Amino acid sequence: MFDALKNLKEQAEDIAEAHGDKIADGLERVGDFVDDRTGGKHSDTIDTAVDKAQDLVEKLGENGHEH
Repeated sequence: MFDALKNLKEQAEDIAEAHGDKIADGLERVGDFVDDRTGGKHSDTIDTAVDKAQDLVEKLGENGHEH
């Protein structure tokens, strides 16, 4: 079980390292879409969530260098 989780984490790190920019752009587009659909009522919350998700992807990508 633990090995499977470790392998999954390593795969996520590899994907984030290889495609982090595309993932970050996608997150930005999703945030803009949700913001538009909600009439801008939750812009600050959406921006914060997108920023946190982008930071996580960046950190995962950086961890990929430790193998």
